[in-house]
Order: sequence, then C-alpha cells, then structure tokens
Amino acid sequence: MIFKLVGDGRPYPEHGLSSREWARIPPRQVRLDTLVTTKAVLDLHSLLSKDSTFYGDLFPHVVQWQGELYLEDGLHRALRAALHQRSVLHARVLELQD
Repeated sequence: MIFKLVGDGRPYPEHGLSSREWARIPPRQVRLDTLVTTKAVLDLHSLLSKDSTFYGDLFPHVVQWQGELYLEDGLHRALRAALHQRSVLHARVLELQD
C-alpha cells in the first residue's frame, strides 16, 4: 500500500494560496502511507516525463485538515518516490483550521 487512501476530490475548504504563498511554506518530511490523494487518476505522460519536475514547485503540496494529510499537488512526484522504494518525501504542508 503506497497511500493511506486514494481519494477523488478535495474535501477541505478552499484555501486560495497562490504559488508564491506555497513557496513560503518550508518543506518537511511526510510519510507516503499517511497521505490521502485528491486525484484518483494520473496521466502516465506526467509520471514518465523527464521534465515533469522542471516546471512548478519542486515539492508536492499537502493540506492538513481534520487530522488527515491530503496530497493536493505532486501525485507524480509521490509515485516516483514510491517507485524508488522510498517511504517518505519532502512536501510543503499547509495546516488548515477546522
């Protein structure tokens, strides 16, 4: 089992953070098996593309809400980590209040 749960959608309230605001959150280690995905489908072109980590943030975006960690952005990075037999990855974690 790679993730805690494969979800489809964002159950938490809209946070409205811009890319610049996400970049201000320092990355921290997160275990893959504690993450709930917000996407049930991944485009293999994204996963296998050599430049998939070239554009955008280098760190996945995770939202902590009601005791759960939701992988909002960076599913392809998380799967790459799992394929390389890693159980943790560095991600930016936004803590939302209930």
